[in-house]
Amino acid sequence: MGIKYLLDTNILSELSKNKPDANVVSHITQHGDNCSTASIVIHEINYGINRLEEGNIKKNLQLFLNQLETYKFQIYPYDTKAACYHASERARLIKKGLTPAFADGQIAAIASTNNLILVTRNRSDFINFNSLQLENWFIEN
Repeated sequence: MGIKYLLDTNILSELSKNKPDANVVSHITQHGDNCSTASIVIHEINYGINRLEEGNIKKNLQLFLNQLETYKFQIYPYDTKAACYHASERARLIKKGLTPAFADGQIAAIASTNNLILVTRNRSDFINFNSLQLENWFIEN
């Protein structure tokens, strides 16, 4: 078993585009069996879809979400271990004057407590979390 990756929302949603970023597609093709995501990411995608007006964009994104099942990514839950990490990190960061988005904290917690590398385009959203490995497949080969 190789290195395991947790794909953030912006990485997964890249696959829904007509012309997805070639680096992202290449990495997912190369590491597909070792890719996973988080229940929070599924929430974020569904939330985005539910906010859209009826139309082609919404239909295409719903179809994309249904097709994600074909990738057979493991979906990690936000469990007790992740909740404890998140609470600790949230308190630590707030004491330092930093207030990360709640969902980002949950995603970071899932990645950290499961020893997964978090793949995201938004490294700055996660850089301050302890014990978190990050990669950006938009720029890294």
